[in-house]
Amino acid sequence: MNSGILFGLGTMIAWGFWIIFGDVASNAIDPKTAAFISYATAAVVTGVYVLVSDASLAVTNRGVMFAAVAGVAAAIGVVSTFVGVSVGSVTVVSTIGGMYFVAAALIATVAFGEPLSAKKLAAIGLAIAAIVVVNQ
Repeated sequence: MNSGILFGLGTMIAWGFWIIFGDVASNAIDPKTAAFISYATAAVVTGVYVLVSDASLAVTNRGVMFAAVAGVAAAIGVVSTFVGVSVGSVTVVSTIGGMYFVAAALIATVAFGEPLSAKKLAAIGLAIAAIVVVNQ
């Protein structure tokens, strides 16, 4: 099996557990506090992984800047998710949130000039249809 598919499956399973446990945490404590604890724990685990793996510690200004902006986006996303599941259905919040690839495809097209093919447009349309169906 392709390594990208394996890592994609790992992402899907891990984020499935993340949102379910985040839902439980957000209903047990303040969702903003739960989001902070979740990402603080993630930062520690990721840091340990970087230190024990063969990851390069060499950085560039551009890499640091984009990684920091990605961190801000992740923080907004985790707080939105944890607050969302504390006030709404985990099914609805996770399905809509899981459609981040629609936003990513559109941002990549507008900001980075990636081509938007008929297949990508069809996939985006199907994703939007899935959101509508789940929310009925």
